[in-house]
Amino acid sequence: MPRPYARRLASGRVWFSCPACPPMRKRSDGRGGQGNGETTLVQIFVRDNNVDQALKALKKKMQREGNFREMKRHVHYEKPSEKRARQQAEAVRRARKLARKRAQREGLLPAPKPRGR
Repeated sequence: MPRPYARRLASGRVWFSCPACPPMRKRSDGRGGQGNGETTLVQIFVRDNNVDQALKALKKKMQREGNFREMKRHVHYEKPSEKRARQQAEAVRRARKLARKRAQREGLLPAPKPRGR
């Protein structure tokens, strides 16, 4: 997996981005998403020359946005039948999670255990 790279801006700030990340494009209506081809990169600023903290924040942001999953998916060609099967499995997973959350709210299932950090 490609490593993110840093570029120093004229303002003295450092811009981190990942070369293999699928670029986010703005939609034609200006709300983001797919559209007119303008790209926005993941942007993290380094404070007090603390690059480790900035890399950690970058990885967390990319993980949250699904960039790592997207990069892995684009490594090899995905046949349309495989894509449909994957999307169907994701939909089933989402529906099960929603049903589980609803059952927990209604008291039919015990609440999830708190995660310790």
